[in-house]
Amino acid sequence: MKEFSLNEHEYVLLCDLLKVMNFCDSGGQAKMVISEGAVKVNEEVELRKKCKIRAGNIVEFSGEQVLVLK
Repeated sequence: MKEFSLNEHEYVLLCDLLKVMNFCDSGGQAKMVISEGAVKVNEEVELRKKCKIRAGNIVEFSGEQVLVLK
C-alpha cells in the first residue's frame, strides 16, 4: 500500500490524488475512470470526481491502494 501525506492541507480532491500518485496520466483520464466506477474510497465505489479525500481514507484503483495521511 502506498501513502500520501496531506501535509498542511485538510483534504485532496480524488481526481487530483489519482494524478499525483501517477495512477492516471492526466486529470481528464482520472475523471473518466472515476465516472466509470473504477475507483473505490474506503471499499465503496466513488463516482464524485471532486470527492474530498481526507486523512485516514484509503483509495483503490487498478489493484493499487493509497492511504492518505495527515
